[in-house]
Amino acid sequence: MLDINALVEFSRGNCISICAFLVPANLIVTILTMGLVALRRPSYQVWQSAGIASFFASVMILHVYTWFMIGVVMAPTYILLWLAITCLVTNFAAILFQRRYSNSPTLSN
Repeated sequence: MLDINALVEFSRGNCISICAFLVPANLIVTILTMGLVALRRPSYQVWQSAGIASFFASVMILHVYTWFMIGVVMAPTYILLWLAITCLVTNFAAILFQRRYSNSPTLSN
């Protein structure tokens, strides 16, 4: 069974390691998503990249909320929250942009 308290303590106890992975991962995969859209790659590639980036951003949001739960309100918590939300919005916008401006083949009879 999943013990939420142990998971929250793990998150706070390993904050440096978690953030050292999640910050570059968020940035790299979000930039990859934007690049795939700019190169007009197929939808499944954009969706896959955006899904991975959104997962990393969601994990970062949950990690930041573990600090908010115990009352830690400092600049790094807000900066990390801002970064995660920005990555989520950017990936969502990339999907919408790709869907709107993709060159969908037309069927000719």
